[in-house]
Amino acid sequence: MNGTARQPLFLAAAIAFIALTLALSVSVGARPISLDDVWRVLWHPDGSEEAYIVTEMRAPRAALALLLGAALGVAGALIQALTRNPLADTGILGVGAGSSFAVVVGVAFFGVSAISQYLWFSFAGAILVTLLVYALGSAGSLGATPIRLTLVGVALGALLSGFTSAVVMLNPDVFDDLLRWNAGSLAGRGWSTLGAVWIPIALGLALSLAVGRPLNAIALGDDAASALGASVLRTRVVVIVAVTLLAGAAAAAAGPIGFVGLMVPHVVRWFTGPDQRWIIPFSALGAALLLLASDVVGRVVLAPKELEVGIVTAFLGAPVLIALARRKNVSAL
Repeated sequence: MNGTARQPLFLAAAIAFIALTLALSVSVGARPISLDDVWRVLWHPDGSEEAYIVTEMRAPRAALALLLGAALGVAGALIQALTRNPLADTGILGVGAGSSFAVVVGVAFFGVSAISQYLWFSFAGAILVTLLVYALGSAGSLGATPIRLTLVGVALGALLSGFTSAVVMLNPDVFDDLLRWNAGSLAGRGWSTLGAVWIPIALGLALSLAVGRPLNAIALGDDAASALGASVLRTRVVVIVAVTLLAGAAAAAAGPIGFVGLMVPHVVRWFTGPDQRWIIPFSALGAALLLLASDVVGRVVLAPKELEVGIVTAFLGAPVLIALARRKNVSAL
């Protein structure tokens, strides 16, 4: 089955699974609530405990999982297209580590305590690391090759992760409330968190949809892209801004969540082929489903306790990364 024929199948399956997982997300947890009761309290809130759990705890958490999943999936697809590296994502290129380090510095030295404040530090860390990785990876006569960008990103990410751990260890009392965030968590996130991040994520997604065609041209090489009328510099700037908005907002809201942006674009390319105009929106759908499902699994596997969503995606992502590394031909960009 070719990519064009698979696209409607992927779209229908993604929507169906998102609807099913969304229903599970608002009904399962430490206190199970039947779907009949969920439907009742959504349409007729009665002030009961069930109504509070559904409308103020699980519904915003599910909505946030969908939004952050879309952000991470699209950010991963953009980075893979920009670097022409099928194994790139915001974690491998150090963007997540940069966001985490900036937030930790904000908490330790500037008294940052709210998600709305995390946001600006997370953005700053994301954009600085993205620019630094690209600058270091493109230095010299060879330019920004995929291997060089990946090596620089991994090295810089490891360095910043070490600094982050050192700051946390030197200020253990300050970071008691940040432990869940650092593991990648959606627990305790309400409508206020969603309100703080939806605008930058929406803007990042809009920018991402606008660069699908020029990214297709860049996949042919910079010279070929210029000959086809694509502005390579402008496209790279837009991609960097979009990735910063998406990855920065996601890290601010839930902490570092790895592997989502690596796994999903690969699966999507099996269904869509290498056309970025399809890969980007379908990565948003697939990653939203993955993060929402991971959150549900985290609530069920150790019930009544919870496993943070970042840990669940790591358990899923590590074997996927190994499988991708063993493939002779990873999905084409």
